[in-house]
Amino acid sequence: MQAESTRDQRFWDKIADRYAAKKIDDEAVYQEKVTLTQAYLNPEMKALEFGCGTGSTALLHAPFVQHILATDLSPAMLEHGRRKADAGGIENITFQHSSVEDFEAEDETFDAVLALNLLHLCEDPWAVIAKIHDLLKPGGVFIQSTPCLSDYGAVTQFAIPVMRAIGKAPSTTHFSTDQLEQKLDETGFRIDRFWQPAKGSCFIVCRKSPD
Repeated sequence: MQAESTRDQRFWDKIADRYAAKKIDDEAVYQEKVTLTQAYLNPEMKALEFGCGTGSTALLHAPFVQHILATDLSPAMLEHGRRKADAGGIENITFQHSSVEDFEAEDETFDAVLALNLLHLCEDPWAVIAKIHDLLKPGGVFIQSTPCLSDYGAVTQFAIPVMRAIGKAPSTTHFSTDQLEQKLDETGFRIDRFWQPAKGSCFIVCRKSPD
């Protein structure tokens, strides 16, 4: 697992500059996700984002919360985020280098956890969901956006390992939308909002039980 994590870090570090400069593929879908997310945020919240990349989404949400801790596996990605935060004068965001698997909260829990385009990049996404559940306060909200690769068809399932083998893609885990929904339910989350802007892609907002 450590070898895979190191390899993936090198992959994301290598493409960080191009990733930061790349335009969003579907601006309308992205903005809808931002709007839906912000409806669940408030100024008293402490938020955590796993896999923040270059920090663009975390920076958009920072004005809506008390503080956001933005983590990523790639130091090069995080440097872009820090520069953008400095340029924008945004002070209530902290960028931290960590994989989701290695992250430790030091007994702090969060009101909201975001994992956007992350779960399919985790070796054990079900363990990550359980970890996020533990990190949330009772009644806390988990917001995730995931391409469920098992729903994309055989061509994609064949192509991704080939791209991974030649260094053109990170490691991925394949699961279906149904499997993801089932696991969220089994972990103790209640789905509050489900949106599928395209086949195989799902945006889900769910809550931890307030009990």
